[in-house]
Amino acid sequence: MKVYLVQHAKAAPKEIEPDRSLTEEGLRDIQKVAAFVKPLNLSVDYLWHSGKKRAEQTAEVLAEAIKVNKNMIARDGLAPNDDVTALADELAGATEDIAIVGHLPFLAKLASLLSTNSESANTVAFKNGGIVCLTRPDENQWQIDWMVIPELLG
Repeated sequence: MKVYLVQHAKAAPKEIEPDRSLTEEGLRDIQKVAAFVKPLNLSVDYLWHSGKKRAEQTAEVLAEAIKVNKNMIARDGLAPNDDVTALADELAGATEDIAIVGHLPFLAKLASLLSTNSESANTVAFKNGGIVCLTRPDENQWQIDWMVIPELLG
């Protein structure tokens, strides 16, 4: 099983745009990342996003590069400051590959909890528009398989 954790691409500041749409730079960055992963023929059963505009726009770009077998949906519990333990427990019993587009600090805490059993371990330096792939080689262990961020792609 794989879980792809994606921090939304760069968004407008809240003071300028309360809905926080992606900036032109953010859109370009996530398009670069999507173009990079497209030849990998990634496939997920679900693509979840927080429902916030910046996460939804990021998910829409990714959905053009990653095959989504079942659906892309906004899902509760993925907001920046939501508790990560319920989702970690759900993922422990999951068997299908999932991509999650969300926010910090939620994604950082989730990645740390899954990989070290401590949400404060700070194991991944997330970047806007970046993807972190976690795999579960056995039922109790998650590991970071790979990561790509826009800055690596020029």
